[in-house]
Amino acid sequence: MSTTPDLTTAVWRKSSYSNADQGTCVEVADGHPGIVPIRDSKQPHGPLLIFPAPAWSTFVAELKGDGIAMR
Repeated sequence: MSTTPDLTTAVWRKSSYSNADQGTCVEVADGHPGIVPIRDSKQPHGPLLIFPAPAWSTFVAELKGDGIAMR
């Protein structure tokens, strides 16, 4: 039994923090409860990362400076 979610119909959106010249682009697929799929827009058929939603929220909060730094 596979635990990998089926992302064949995922709708990807480019991060608002991606580079304006299309050089560094992170894409996120919304609408997947409990997980946050991430990929490189330059390699849409390449590997992707799947984060548990709470871990992704903590990561983003740390990047924004809203969270408590983990040491």
